[in-house]
Order: sequence, then structure tokens, then C-alpha cells
Amino acid sequence: MHEITFAVLGTGGIGRRALEVSQHKAALTPVAACDRHGVALDADGLAVEELLAATEGNIDSGLDDVATDGGDTATSGGSGVKQHGTQRGVVASEQAVATDEPIQAIIDAGAEIDAVLLALPNYEHDFIPRTADRFIEAGYSGVLIDVLKRSRVIGMLEDRRDALEDAGITFICGAGATPGFLTGAAALAAHSFVEVESVDIWWGVGLKSGYEDNRGTVREDIAHLPGYDIETARDLADADIEAIIDDHDGVLEFEDMEHADDVLLERAGICDAADVTVGGILDVRSDEKPTTTTVSVTGRTFDGERATNTFELGDETSMEANVNGPALGYLKAGVRRNRNGEYGVFGPAELLPRF
Repeated sequence: MHEITFAVLGTGGIGRRALEVSQHKAALTPVAACDRHGVALDADGLAVEELLAATEGNIDSGLDDVATDGGDTATSGGSGVKQHGTQRGVVASEQAVATDEPIQAIIDAGAEIDAVLLALPNYEHDFIPRTADRFIEAGYSGVLIDVLKRSRVIGMLEDRRDALEDAGITFICGAGATPGFLTGAAALAAHSFVEVESVDIWWGVGLKSGYEDNRGTVREDIAHLPGYDIETARDLADADIEAIIDDHDGVLEFEDMEHADDVLLERAGICDAADVTVGGILDVRSDEKPTTTTVSVTGRTFDGERATNTFELGDETSMEANVNGPALGYLKAGVRRNRNGEYGVFGPAELLPRF
């Protein structure tokens, strides 16, 4: 495949690991990365090791890392900021410059960028769709890919299908681990059946890269705990989050999560969204997974048998590996479709054999 250039919006845990993992993927060249403080741009390719070393322990990991437009930030919630030294965020790197409009800087360089990875938690429901609007309005033609978790956002992106197609943008939504990797696993497992009765996704995550690098992700997961929702989680101070974690001894268990796997599988014709359940356990104090990640698809075969196909992830694979490996793989698939003139909105299961 021809060389692919890409940019990363957000340099918290997901963004940093995406840059790192890209060094192990053929034909991928990161040319831009930004947070709310600034942007690093180099059409010949960023020096990833220097960027990561310079910003270690000095990166904002909240969604308000990046101003959406006119200085407005995506959320007013706590940022989980980790800063030290004389420079903040990405501008600690010698490759970066400070700017109040980091997204605009990426958009302005769009002619040199084949794909843009939105490596940000989805606190505000319309943040990712509004970011897509900015690329559409600027005349960007390429690939946008996100790792969002919220089911309701898919509809907002679908409402922009015509505008994305007209702009020549291929948007891959929900392309991380879950949704994304596990959505694809469920879609493949479903091919044994002519009718799918249920899809059960159960994940386990130990924060191998550390809670400090994943505050945004933890905050968004907390929204799924009883008594919380996306709005209340967004408004929690860092001290509130730490208190919740202490109350659960560092282990948070989630059931019936609003994860986009359901609508993405429905879009692909696998099953009804109501037939999909997602839950899991997050241990923010241990490198070890608290439970094995599994996808179970139950259905009926053409010859009348009822069975369950189960896909299981190795416990040794980290969250970062399971998010960023698939995200970059879907990015490559998106670029291939974009170069073939296929534009609009695609879920991960739609890039696999059709059910």
C-alpha cells in the first residue's frame, strides 16, 4: 500500500500510544500531533521518539486538550492535567509550536494529511460531529477516524453523511477496542449463523500505561456507574474521581454500558441494537487484567442448530495495544476506501465481510 500520512488530535494516553504503535505499522507516517497548547507538524514525518520523550509526564489527557472553535473547549470538566517544566503539553517538544487554534493548524495542513485520528474521549455528545463539521467546511478530503464509545453519536455522524460524501471524506466511527476491535470480532463470529440472538461483550482492562495517562478514559467510564451519567461525570473534579476510585478499591465494574457496539452491529445488519450488551471491569491500580476480555455471539445456524461462538483476547494484550492497533488498521482500511472514491460514514463491522 502507498505511504499514508496521518495526524493525531489529542496527545493523552490514546494519542501518545497511537504515535508509538504507528512506528511498528508498515506504510504509516505521523506528520502532525496536537493538544490544546500547540501543534507539531512535519510533512516528512514527526520524530516520534523525541516527541514522546519531551512530553512524558507533561501531557493533558482531558478532552478539553483541544479547543473546538473560537477558543471554546469541548468540555468544562476537569482535564486531568499533568504538567511540569517550562513548556506545557506538546509544545515541550522541539518540533512543536504554541497555538490557540491547534485543530485549525491541522486543517490548514490538510493537503499533506491522508487521515486524522481523533484520539479524544467523547464527553460532549456533539464534539466529534462538530469537529467533523470543521473539516467539511474547510474543504478537507481524506479520512477521519475516531475511537468514540457513545451509541448516540453515531446518529449525529449519520446526519452528516451527505456533507461528508460531498466533501470527499471517509469517516470511520468507533474504531478502537470496544467499539471497534470487538465489534469486528462479533461481526465475524456471526457468520456461522443465519440468525443472531445475542452479542455479549465483556472486557477487562488493567491500566498498564497508568491512570495518569488515561484520566479522560476513566472519567468517561465512570459515566456508566450507577448514579452517574455523561453530564455528571464531565463535571467531576479530579479529587471526586479519585474518591470514587478509592470507594471501589481501584476496581470499577460496569454493566449495560452505552457503547456504540450495539448501533454499529445493527448498522451492519448483524442483529438489533437491543440484542447487544456491553460490560466490563477496569482496574486502575494494576497492570494485570481483572478479567479476560470476551465476545460471545449466540445464534441459529442454517441447519437449525443453536450455538455460541466466543472470541477471547489474550490477557497479556494491553488496552493500548487493543485500541491503537485496530484503530490504525481501520485507518488504513479507510484510506484505501477513500482512494477508491468511497465517502461517507462507516462502522468497523462494515469494513468486514457482510452478514
